Amino acid sequence: MAAPPPATGSPETLTGVTCNQAEGADKLLCLIQDPYSGTFHANAFWASLGTSVLLMFLLTLAFSLMRPRNNIVYAPKVKYADEKHSPPKLGKGMFEWVGPVSKAKEGMLVEKTGLDAAIFLRFTRMLRNMFLTLSIVGIIVLIPANVIGSDKSAIKPYLKGGQSFFVTMTPQYPDPQKSGSLWVHVAAVWVIDLVVAFFLWRNYGAVVKLRRQYFDSPEYLQNLHSRTLMVTDIPPADRTDEGILRLADQVEHTAALPRASIGRNVKELPDMIEEHDQAVRELESVLAKYLKNPDSLPTKRPTMRASKKYRANNGAQDVDAIDYLTGRIRELEIEITHVRESIDKRNAMPFGFASYERIEDAHTVAFAARKKHPQGTTIRLAPRPNDLIWKNLPLSKKQRSWRRFWNNFWVAILTVVWIAPNALIAIFLSNLSNLAAIWPGFRSNFQNNHKTWAAVQGIASPALTSLIYLILPIIFRRMSIRGGDTTKTSRERHVATKLYAFFVFNNLIIFSVFSVIYGFVAAVVKNRETEDAWHAVLAGQFFYRLLSALSQTSYFWVIWLLQRQLGAAADLAQMINLVWVWFCRTFMAPTPRQEIEWTAPPPFDYAVYYNYFLFYATVALCFSTLQPLVLPITALYFALDYWLKKYLLLYVLITKTESGGQHWRFLFNRLIFAVCLSNIVMGLVIRGASGGWFKVYFMIPPSFLMLGVKYYCAKAFDGQLKYYTKATLKDPENLAEPGRKVRKNDRIQSRFGHPALYKPLMTPMVHAKARHVLSEIYRGRLDNSDTVSTTGYSDIAMDSMSKSYPGKSARFAPPAQKEMFEVVPETRLNFEHFMNRAEFADALGGNGELYGRPDDLISERSSTPRSFLGHHGSGSGNSSRASSPGARSDRSISAHRRVGSGSQSPGPRHNVHPAYRDDPAAHNGDIGQRERGRGMYNMSNESENRLLNGAQPLGHSTPDEDVGREAYGLDRWRTGGSGYVGLPAREEEGITGYDYYRARR
Repeated sequence: MAAPPPATGSPETLTGVTCNQAEGADKLLCLIQDPYSGTFHANAFWASLGTSVLLMFLLTLAFSLMRPRNNIVYAPKVKYADEKHSPPKLGKGMFEWVGPVSKAKEGMLVEKTGLDAAIFLRFTRMLRNMFLTLSIVGIIVLIPANVIGSDKSAIKPYLKGGQSFFVTMTPQYPDPQKSGSLWVHVAAVWVIDLVVAFFLWRNYGAVVKLRRQYFDSPEYLQNLHSRTLMVTDIPPADRTDEGILRLADQVEHTAALPRASIGRNVKELPDMIEEHDQAVRELESVLAKYLKNPDSLPTKRPTMRASKKYRANNGAQDVDAIDYLTGRIRELEIEITHVRESIDKRNAMPFGFASYERIEDAHTVAFAARKKHPQGTTIRLAPRPNDLIWKNLPLSKKQRSWRRFWNNFWVAILTVVWIAPNALIAIFLSNLSNLAAIWPGFRSNFQNNHKTWAAVQGIASPALTSLIYLILPIIFRRMSIRGGDTTKTSRERHVATKLYAFFVFNNLIIFSVFSVIYGFVAAVVKNRETEDAWHAVLAGQFFYRLLSALSQTSYFWVIWLLQRQLGAAADLAQMINLVWVWFCRTFMAPTPRQEIEWTAPPPFDYAVYYNYFLFYATVALCFSTLQPLVLPITALYFALDYWLKKYLLLYVLITKTESGGQHWRFLFNRLIFAVCLSNIVMGLVIRGASGGWFKVYFMIPPSFLMLGVKYYCAKAFDGQLKYYTKATLKDPENLAEPGRKVRKNDRIQSRFGHPALYKPLMTPMVHAKARHVLSEIYRGRLDNSDTVSTTGYSDIAMDSMSKSYPGKSARFAPPAQKEMFEVVPETRLNFEHFMNRAEFADALGGNGELYGRPDDLISERSSTPRSFLGHHGSGSGNSSRASSPGARSDRSISAHRRVGSGSQSPGPRHNVHPAYRDDPAAHNGDIGQRERGRGMYNMSNESENRLLNGAQPLGHSTPDEDVGREAYGLDRWRTGGSGYVGLPAREEEGITGYDYYRARR
């Protein structure tokens, strides 16, 4: 960090030596007392402003020149997104991107980019407008008040350095005869708080309106998670599908009965899949280097050291890398297949899901369950399936609380420990002359090679700081997962919270008051020799020292905020990504998977950018009266960054995990905290300027005003923000249109399942140029069947399907498609051909909604979400084990092939496996006779037995099917209708109402 100007005079160390005369250890004490000391000139401000504007203009110009020739980098969403989510087309002109961006309104942004991106832009726009308004107050009111109230005689020493203008804009040297001007600061506190409260209240209402529109959108209404509840902390006695129904019914009675699914213990399966994927990537990397020139292979095959886990079988010596990784992949695939086939025999877990037919029912139960915890459970709305952190769902409340405690403890320790490295970087790495002053051995080298060390100083400090701030979010994410977060949305919210606390504590509070604390202690120790303790403390002048330090530090923040413009322009130009990809392709051997990933739209890191924006706003609010220039500079930053981020979110970046705008409350609360913190700082400033405590007392009510705004908005808006409805609808049949027939396809009859149960395994990729040497160097599995497992949570009774040929059995797939390797031609090294693949969509494609393939979309023909149909396995058709169709070939959910209209006879049943035989009781007999004596919840548990009862033989259709109906719809295998498991599949009059299910005892 750059340094603010020093205080007048030369401070002393604890030993009484002035800092101008200090050497060695005394010099180090002086640097600790004022670690950010340096010189500040008015020219530095104008130089920083000119440099920032010039470099930002050059980066934007470079972007405008390169954009038309690099659409994969600067407009990938135009190429990959489906018609609905594709942004407006861009011309080839240099500045033809300006028009579409300026015309993009919020409604279009919600449709094209998603609600999270739209709310991010609204938050940025709110900060821009808020600081533009506050800039008027700062320029017209606060600067004149500070100039009038300054002691002219005290600022004369700054005239020579050209600093007088900046010094007089602060209350650093107040004139005791003009203390009345400090009332302007008191009034400014009230005005600032009222302005912030107005913008927060107004935008809270706008966000609620966006959320209500989101609730009514087809994307939300057709997604499974919108009508599903997640139940956690289920006691052992209720860990069945039936138990979940009982728990939901204890919270709120609804007319429609849900379809329940208890979680299953997948044990080591996710870890095995993760290890398998890592082995595949390692193998791809080894092959990419070994086969870089396939016509001239190295004489020595690549070797590696076996991992400690498997070193007992391979010894401590190096092993053949290709053979070792091939063996590990083969063994892991066998183990994964075995675990998947036996997963239904595992014990149930303390979590589950309940899917309702109607969104209103699910949200009504979730709202009623806020303060109800039947049997100690927690019932809330289920997130999107790709938002879940599955390994944390089985944790108990005690385990989660204990992990959260230790997580917060270690974050606090890290935050405090970072004070010392942060100070050392600021003292020595930012200014190597300080290191030369206390280290004689380095002093001569520094003086003889001044230009070299100047270059090192200019690069090392920002590079090291940037590297730390890149690693810090990764550390906090891993700690949040270990802390028990159950969703990625909550993880990102907690990461942003911890980053914000880290930045405010270290980079704002400690940075600003470090010298104050040390200087005050030194003064008290010195005064203690001649006075008693209390008078020594009073003589230390803590409040004036604080005012002086904050005023000096404000110069630094002015320059620092000016330099933030460069980061916004660098994001737009994508310079880091371009340089990194060029370096890897030029000097390294990238794998086909890496080259495909480089062409994918990068995800937007909401946690990091929300932290930056909140931190900038907090700094500006805290120094608004100390240095009013920070207000227009901050407004300028948000005005420019809003424009640039709007383009990036519209054309380049995607939302990896869409939360539906759930970050807003976190942002609202942090801004409330920032305003309250600024009120405290302003109160200390008034006290330090000898304004007396009386003026400080008048600055207390605004903080309570902000807390009142928080309470009001929570009561007025939070219910509408989170729930589709809070009312209980007892008779939904009366709301239907007259004569409207309820179709079985409208019913929610599918369940959430752990992705480890159905996610296809990764296939090693190699470049097509090495196809002819694969058989010579690869001795692994080349004949494994190309199948998609449907065991576990699938309701489908059918042969394993070929991923390469949708609709065909794996045993009838062409032999050429059963090879293990996926050979990727150069023409297909593009995300466009693989964006529907699981391994790419999970990491780079969000939940697939951008490309028209959301994971939990309920199709018009079936209520089973796409994830259970193995759609991740569909992929490219020209590869040896290709599983991704050509680009845009499967964008529509309803674009399925239809079979003929003929029907086949069921044929003899004695040759059918018992698991597929029909239960006569499921189709014949009186309903009341079959159900008599069971009671409401006394029924067989489908999750434990009879998983495939009622399934129809493959290739057959029921006699009552309509002509032309799709023969592979899921209705043929369903063993229960809407409501409880075990009820007949046929729709009959009089059995779907509320009274029918509640009447039986």
